[in-house]
Amino acid sequence: MSQMNRRRALQLLAALGTTGLAAGCGADDDTGTTSTPGSPVKIGLVAPQTGAYKAIGDEILNGFQLFLSLNDQQLGGHPVTLLTADEGDSAKSGKAAVDGLLKEGVLALTGVVGSAVMTGIRDTVERARVPLVGSNASPTSLQSVVYIWRTSYVLDEPGRALGEYLRQQLPARDRIAIIAPQGLGGRDVVEGFRRGFGATDPRLAGAPIWTTDAPNPSRTAYAQDIQALLNRNPSGVFCHFAGPAAVEFLKQLHQAGYRGRVFAPGFLTEGTVLDDVKPQEVARVETALNYSADLNNTPNRVFASAYRKTYNASPTTYAMASYDAAQVLDKAIRLAGASPTAQQVNLAMGKIGQIDSPRGPWQFNQPRTPQQKWYLRRVEPDGQLLSNVLVTELSTQG
Repeated sequence: MSQMNRRRALQLLAALGTTGLAAGCGADDDTGTTSTPGSPVKIGLVAPQTGAYKAIGDEILNGFQLFLSLNDQQLGGHPVTLLTADEGDSAKSGKAAVDGLLKEGVLALTGVVGSAVMTGIRDTVERARVPLVGSNASPTSLQSVVYIWRTSYVLDEPGRALGEYLRQQLPARDRIAIIAPQGLGGRDVVEGFRRGFGATDPRLAGAPIWTTDAPNPSRTAYAQDIQALLNRNPSGVFCHFAGPAAVEFLKQLHQAGYRGRVFAPGFLTEGTVLDDVKPQEVARVETALNYSADLNNTPNRVFASAYRKTYNASPTTYAMASYDAAQVLDKAIRLAGASPTAQQVNLAMGKIGQIDSPRGPWQFNQPRTPQQKWYLRRVEPDGQLLSNVLVTELSTQG
């Protein structure tokens, strides 16, 4: 037995010794997708394969595949056939991707980047009674689910963590203006920040400014909204953008002459964003996220080193959460027994206990999301590159 497999065995024994969280309300039976002992199982991964969020989709696929490569291409003692489907950029395309994977007889699903997609496939997953271990999208409206678990976060948590921190740190004279895309994700993030900071705090410079939620905005898409923002004379800006939209917002904010501090969930500078901006455009950017590639713990040293060696890039929260989704499925499939069904795997999800993650240890809470630490990061030069450098621990959310 390899050192990795011996460690997995010890983790399994620890998981079996815990009672864990009840996996659902309602009876699960033995119907559904099955596998014979040791036979291959199919896992379906839903992520963008085209469009503005393809880079995030690639990182989600990379994280899951890395776990498989470090574990003999197995989950829970079964060889894995990983099937992928393009979620596209809408609930309709996401549902088509899930429907196709369910027809293939997958034992479980994972992935999903868009909040609208996650909301749109909710009923399909629940009716199919096949567990979905989401590794990114997690809108606050996604509640009372039995078969949907998430290894990422709830979307209001990064704003809440940052809001609580800034409420204590910012001087009374500071003024924070809020700007975000008009959409499900933007509203969740802003609501979390206002709740953490205090919606009636006089340091908030007016109501939030809502922008286009286009995934590929033009070079002038935010100009008018940014001018309205600057008219409030803020000393700091709280915002929420990701991918190409984050690049454009940061560039246009700098071009408009703003030189103050920028606060945001970590998606603003995560992934390939820092490859496409100049140092002066992110000179005073601080973000809150559940992961930093420079966290000093054993699981992260193993994960980050293997990720860099395999993909020649630093890992992101997207890759980390997908790696953890594979960890979760590995534990649950093993706990489900020699011939697991989808329903048995779902039941086992509530019994897996603590995950020794690159982000630090975490476990599922009652809403099937992680109870986890959040960290403050600052963009700083790292040689010729820009990097998100860990500053401090913020709080535990979830």
